[in-house]
Amino acid sequence: MDSIFHEKQEGSLCAQHCLNNLLQGEYFTPVDLSSIAHQLDEEERMRMAEGGMGSEEYRTFLQQPSGNMDDSGFFSIQVISNALRVWGLELILFNSREYQSLMINPINEKAFICNYKEHWFTIRKLGQQWFNLNSLLTGPELISDTYLALFLAQTITQVSIFCP
Repeated sequence: MDSIFHEKQEGSLCAQHCLNNLLQGEYFTPVDLSSIAHQLDEEERMRMAEGGMGSEEYRTFLQQPSGNMDDSGFFSIQVISNALRVWGLELILFNSREYQSLMINPINEKAFICNYKEHWFTIRKLGQQWFNLNSLLTGPELISDTYLALFLAQTITQVSIFCP
């Protein structure tokens, strides 16, 4: 492993940095993620219209801001999930029944996407070592298997964790 790609925080584009740090390269731009968010918004609008374009629910829906992105550059988990599908990756919520039923040992995973107080970041295994690739850090932070297990166990109620 020659070097670790680590995109640092720029504006509120943590979802972009999270994805690029996960994939280890500059694969997504704000424009790419905005495009996915707009596509999701349109799909949601079409679904709501099925209930009748004159309905109160539809009119209320149209007046609400997008739930997939905001003006600050924040993107939803749906945008991140759709972006990863391009790579054949699907997200599973770490504390879901689906994940637990797979009887997966977290140490054997390759990465985790985390959200804490509307900030997305990646914890990724590169080679045989785990790294915190949070874009708010000045660089990759080496973490041990033990620390990873403790982090996952202790923060599960405060942090949304997904496995790609």
